[in-house]
Amino acid sequence: MPDLKFTPFPMLLTERLVLRQAVAADAPDLFAIRSDEEVNRYLDRTPATSVAEVQDFIEKINRSIAENKSMYWVADWNGRLAGTICLWNFSSQPFKAEVGFELHPNYQGKGLMQEALSAVLNFGFEGFSLETIEGYVHIQNAPSIRLLEKNGFQKIETREAEAAVIYARNRII
Repeated sequence: MPDLKFTPFPMLLTERLVLRQAVAADAPDLFAIRSDEEVNRYLDRTPATSVAEVQDFIEKINRSIAENKSMYWVADWNGRLAGTICLWNFSSQPFKAEVGFELHPNYQGKGLMQEALSAVLNFGFEGFSLETIEGYVHIQNAPSIRLLEKNGFQKIETREAEAAVIYARNRII
C-alpha cells in the first residue's frame, strides 16, 4: 500500500461546504447527528448519549488521522455542522478505501452530501490515487443507495445476513 500521509489535514471546499477536520468545539453539533434516531436507523452503532462521549469520539478520530489510518471530515455549511464523511478501511491489492457519510435530517434533501461525496471521491482518486472506493449500505437505506449510484458506484455484493449492500466505484483512467 502506498505510504499515505494524512497531515496536514486536507480541507476540501465545495460550492456550499467546507469539509474540514473535526475540532472539540464541534462536539455539540456532532452529538446532534450521532444521537439522532433517523441518522442511526441504518448504522451499526449505538447512538451517542452525551456531548462528552462525542468529545472522546473526536479525539479518537483525530488520533486515527494522525496515525494515517482514516480521513474524517465534518461538513460545515454556513458555520453549522451538517454532516460528516470519511475515507477509512484502507487496503492494498487493489488500493482501495471505504467511504462513509451521515447527514443530520435538518440538512437532508438539499444536495449537500452530493457535494461532499463528489469532493471526497475526487480527493481519494486524484489525491491518493485510490483504485477503488467502496460503500457499505444498509439494504433498506434507499437515499444512500441512490447517492452512491448517482456517483457512479455499482452494486458488487449483497450480504443478506448483515442486511448490507456493497457498492464500488473504480478510478476512471
